[in-house]
Amino acid sequence: MDDKTKERLYKKPEWLKVKLPIGEEYRKVRGLVDNYKLHTICESGNCPNMGECWGAGTATFMILGNICTRSCQFCAVATGRPLAPDLEEPHRVAQSVKLMRVKHCVITSVDRDDLKDGGSEIWAETIRKVREYSPGTTMETLVPDFAGKWENLERVMTEKPEIMSHNIETVRRTTRLVRVQAKYDRSLEALKRINEFKLRTKSGIMLGLGEKPEEVIETMNDLLENGVHILTIGQYLRPTTKHLPVQEFVHPDKFAEYKQLGLEMGFKYVESGPLVRSSYHAERHLTFNIEN
Repeated sequence: MDDKTKERLYKKPEWLKVKLPIGEEYRKVRGLVDNYKLHTICESGNCPNMGECWGAGTATFMILGNICTRSCQFCAVATGRPLAPDLEEPHRVAQSVKLMRVKHCVITSVDRDDLKDGGSEIWAETIRKVREYSPGTTMETLVPDFAGKWENLERVMTEKPEIMSHNIETVRRTTRLVRVQAKYDRSLEALKRINEFKLRTKSGIMLGLGEKPEEVIETMNDLLENGVHILTIGQYLRPTTKHLPVQEFVHPDKFAEYKQLGLEMGFKYVESGPLVRSSYHAERHLTFNIEN
């Protein structure tokens, strides 16, 4: 079956329709973003949950530029040679967090395999600046694998964000296709190290890339065995025709099954649904004790 035939067969079902953002808190944040020309990945990534998250006081920011050194086949971020890191970026992100009155801030980045430190110095400084400008704001850092240079991962861990996450994205079999320069076991190693640092550890999986249910369960087991507390499971949606086609639109009932299974397996928190993204309900992922 060619890609065009697959696209015709797998048109978006009703459960993937997104409601327009509403609510007083969303309108306030929208006004601040427009007035101060602030940038969030919520907006640039057309996240389907933007209204709900902004209404709850959560926003996601991407650091280290908008050009990635990797060419993952699911991601809309441009691939190429990035510009030099902007040393003023931590200040600007922290200022945006303060202006938007963000209660829980999610920070992510492109991969910067071109840098000796993998961008970890900017990561650490951004966390410090957000804490300086908004001491009441909690943080989640969604980090890359730093190409297995663990001293760079440790530089970020040392700042002790309230949650530290790294997405495995897909099952072992499809990793080479979906995440061209990534390694499944390297991602597990990153998560294991985060857990051993005594931080809330989080990861996410996309469905609809040709994985089998037993492979999803295998990945869930792998994540649990490497110390992941929080699991997110969502539907892959093709950003452009140049990206991998959707193989399947997984029914909401199946997502519900994975959520129930994940909780029974021992994850502390599971978000699972067609429109779930890594930062969905991120502020709720602080509600449990990792020592138990």
